[in-house]
Order: sequence, then C-alpha cells, then structure tokens
Amino acid sequence: MNKRILKHKGECDYDYNNDILFFKVYDREYSHSIELKNIVLDMDEENFIVGIQIFEASRFFNIPKEFIRSIKNWEFKANIEANTVEIRLIFNVVYRNKLIEKNPILIQPLNETIPNSKLICTC
Repeated sequence: MNKRILKHKGECDYDYNNDILFFKVYDREYSHSIELKNIVLDMDEENFIVGIQIFEASRFFNIPKEFIRSIKNWEFKANIEANTVEIRLIFNVVYRNKLIEKNPILIQPLNETIPNSKLICTC
C-alpha cells in the first residue's frame, strides 16, 4: 500500500492549569479522535493526524510546567504504518537559562484500521 504524505504548518498551545500540550495543523478539519494512554490524536476525514493533545505534559517530558510555556521551534512527525503510530516531537525549551532540545518518540498500536500515512508539521 502506498504511503500518503502531508506537510503542513501548524500551531502549538499549552494549557498550564491542566498541563495539556496541544499541537495542531492549520487548515485541516477535525473529524474524530483516537485515545492512547495520556495522548489523544485528532484525525481528519482522510485519516491524517491533524492534532496531538498530550495530558500531564510536564511528567511526560520530565520538564517543569513553567518551561513548557516557552516551547520554540517545534515540529511533529507522525507516521502510521501497519496499524501502528509513531510520533516524533521535536522542540526547544529554555530550561535554567539553557536551550534544551527535546525529541521524544512515542510508538503505539492502533485499535482501528487507518491507511498508511506520514505527516510533517512545523510552526
């Protein structure tokens, strides 16, 4: 099966009170969500990932909440293949007056059949 590829610009937002980090693709309409542990993937009608919500983000990234607010130069890459999703998040934060690059990777099986696709989203 051929892999569909989507490259898009997006935005990042952080809900400090609830410790939820959001990454969203511009100009793609949300259709439904897939829940994985403390992450929710927002999908469009073509089954591309168009948003990521990370709950308890400070614990997930092992960074104090105050520093997550300063995320700069982010990118997320999502790859769906053989009903498994791989998400790579790349971003910079200023932590104790040092610029730190975080590059966590999440790999999870999906409970529903979704066509193979790749998404690259940057701010």
